[in-house]
Amino acid sequence: MLQLNDLVKLTKKRKRVGRGGHRGGTSGRGHKGQKARTSGTVPARFEGGQMPISRRLPKRGFTNYLFKKEYEIVNLEQLQNMFEEGQVITKELLLQSGCVKKGNLVKILGAGSLQKKLTLEVDACSKSAKEVIERLGGVIKLV
Repeated sequence: MLQLNDLVKLTKKRKRVGRGGHRGGTSGRGHKGQKARTSGTVPARFEGGQMPISRRLPKRGFTNYLFKKEYEIVNLEQLQNMFEEGQVITKELLLQSGCVKKGNLVKILGAGSLQKKLTLEVDACSKSAKEVIERLGGVIKLV
């Protein structure tokens, strides 16, 4: 018969280290020092109060991370499949059609083939894509 005093616990009791007991005086914490203490946790980058290496080394160079322009890429093959002859293609239309995911800058690249006359209003265009579009009688307006 099931009794309250015979129940098996579902969780294991946590081992409390550093309180004396069967592990000896140090209880597996070594001898003295900051890490032997109860609240002796220190971050991995801590150097014991010495000036950290990240502050000792000089800060040099330049990063363009904050000012980098990221373009959404659209190939000529996508324009061929998605749009009709003579259509005016803007960034908003590309966003609605699913060619680009975000409302970022849009760049047209020359991968694939194009047989339609299109008018494009985008942020950037490669030389090869521009040649193909203008050869077919299309127009590229850089916004």
